[in-house]
Amino acid sequence: MQDGKNAALGILDAGGAFGAERTAYHFGSASLSYGELRTRSLQFASFLDARSIRPGDRILLALPDTPAFAIAFLGSMLAGACPVALNTGLATQDYAFLRSDAGAGLVVTVPGHAALGAVADGVQGVCCDDLGPSEIERFPADFAPRPANDALPGFMLYSSGSTGRPKGVPHRQQDLLVPAATWGTLLGLSRQDVVFSSSKCFFAYGLLASLALPLAVGASVVLFPDKPGPGDVFDVLARHRPTAFFGVPTLYNMLIRIFEPDMRRVVPELCFSAGEALPAVLHEAWRELTGREILDGIGSTEAFNVFIANRKGASRAGFAGQPVPGFETRLVDDHGNAVAPGTEGNLLIRGQGLCRGYWNRPDKTRETMLEDGWLRTGDVFVEQDGWFAHRGRSDDMLKSGGQWVSPVLVEEALLRHPAVAECAVAARRAGGLDVVCAYVVPAPGSGPEKQLRLAWRKFLRTCLPEHMCPALFVCVSELPKTVTGKVQRFKLRQQ
Repeated sequence: MQDGKNAALGILDAGGAFGAERTAYHFGSASLSYGELRTRSLQFASFLDARSIRPGDRILLALPDTPAFAIAFLGSMLAGACPVALNTGLATQDYAFLRSDAGAGLVVTVPGHAALGAVADGVQGVCCDDLGPSEIERFPADFAPRPANDALPGFMLYSSGSTGRPKGVPHRQQDLLVPAATWGTLLGLSRQDVVFSSSKCFFAYGLLASLALPLAVGASVVLFPDKPGPGDVFDVLARHRPTAFFGVPTLYNMLIRIFEPDMRRVVPELCFSAGEALPAVLHEAWRELTGREILDGIGSTEAFNVFIANRKGASRAGFAGQPVPGFETRLVDDHGNAVAPGTEGNLLIRGQGLCRGYWNRPDKTRETMLEDGWLRTGDVFVEQDGWFAHRGRSDDMLKSGGQWVSPVLVEEALLRHPAVAECAVAARRAGGLDVVCAYVVPAPGSGPEKQLRLAWRKFLRTCLPEHMCPALFVCVSELPKTVTGKVQRFKLRQQ
């Protein structure tokens, strides 16, 4: 058992070192200073202590992206408890399952939220207002933070569900501090920065971009409680003028489609993309329209970090980038043998901050957490001269004519057609066989579907090998996605 400084206190100390009066969070027309964030987080810890919450106890947080989330998250950690950040868009039965799965005795949410339906005998419920839990303001702010204990879960997230049922991913407290010392060094964020993330705090990418990274350097963060559409994003950029924006490829695609010349002046200097592979066509279109590069990268809930990323001034379209300092990478075949350079392989990573196992899922733990600290990411990559190109999830790979097909490569090619707004490629059963099927959201005003299918097939045959060209094209109004914008290909395969 190892004890050390409380990680939430470490974050608050680091950010507050540049002045307690500095703004930590912007929220609409309101703001919260670093000093207020510290005070309210300590009050929340006192509140938990008064409710007999003990080290390691799980606290469910079903909170939108408001300062209340940061207060409850950091306050739970200060008390030694384990905050469990949950998707705010689930049904009551989902929250009941997650509450039971996590073994949580307290649910923290907002008035009228579906998560309150998960409150049962022996389970407490508490509601927070926009700027912090109103109930806690009468509690003292002199709480002595409990030391970190590596034997207990420090915080927990649930996987996004892009490949099926979400899994609980517990992390040690100290894992909260690792990203700033690794990936954060490449981003170069400082106290002068204003950060805005479209990804929500209840997912790893959003928690990194809106809490772990900016607070560690004393930056300010703009919070948006709802799922931002492209118009919302440009409104935030115009109002708050953030210097760093964290988005996902799907959103960047939507931003490109509504972009107007006068929007160029509000585009932040730093634009980052994660969540899934950024197609080269979007990288190129964004640079042409805005004069800014999108830094692509890939991370995971299990790593609570981005472990491969492009660098400022040294990005490559179509590549996730190079390994982030502090991480080792290996590409192996299905038998665990190293693959030759330029050959697709399953990505393994090793480094600080990786989770040590899934919550209540020993079977998945054995599949994912390997010997000597290596973690199986589930992603397929090809490496060229130290640069890594994403080829999709291992579960998404499919065969056509006896040859493996990467959905990502087909999607990247199809997105270059002007009549394609969005697309996803998955296997579909036809004539008793699995065939390559492209699900396409046509661009507005593109014309009849029959003509579009012929045009897409003709176009792809000019840029892809025959075995990679979809046998079927299905026009859809939208693609199934997670809240973070990841396409759920497993739902397409079930159609």
